[in-house]
Amino acid sequence: MIRVLLADDQSLVRAGFRAPLDAQPDIEVAGEAADGEEALRAVRELAPDVVLMDIRMPVLDGLAETRRITEDDRLKEVKVVMLTTFELDEYVFEAIRSGASGFLVKDTEPDELLRAVRAVVGGDALLSPGVTRRLIAEFAARSKEPAAADALAGLTERERQVMALVGIGLSNEEIARRLVVSPLTAKTHVSRTMVKLGARDRAQLVVLAYESGLVRPGWLG
Repeated sequence: MIRVLLADDQSLVRAGFRAPLDAQPDIEVAGEAADGEEALRAVRELAPDVVLMDIRMPVLDGLAETRRITEDDRLKEVKVVMLTTFELDEYVFEAIRSGASGFLVKDTEPDELLRAVRAVVGGDALLSPGVTRRLIAEFAARSKEPAAADALAGLTERERQVMALVGIGLSNEEIARRLVVSPLTAKTHVSRTMVKLGARDRAQLVVLAYESGLVRPGWLG
């Protein structure tokens, strides 16, 4: 059973997300919160699998809460998905850098919501891949100069290849086709790369690919 916490200051938004989630046999809404402090307390008490959290929360905003969750070793299994009104919200990239596993626009279709929750728990795919790719490229283009490549020194050449393909938004299946390997092999390479780099999830691996200079904005082929 996938346990979800809904954190948004608008009750209608929470109700809109709760309805399709509660209708699923493998998902339950473990709780709701109307502000950041309340959400943080609920996360610590309930330890949900996924937090669907408004990026702009009263009392404690979504960015600050995400950092507190991802920096707490007791909550390392909790995945944060940011909710935003606009696809190109200026805070989304910073949220992903802070440890969020992805984001969804609030008017997302129910099927996409369900797919996203299941995907982020499985750690198998970055959420809303087309939009997220464009967003990450947009903000990476404005970010600081790439970090020293020494950060990738422990990776094999194949792991660097795989990380670069993750960085341009390819799924495991697409990586497998590009490298002519099985999807399971591609997934194994992705997992090992994440472990070596200490990446919390696939979203952080994308950010590291940009920040290390392994991938540059515009390489979205």
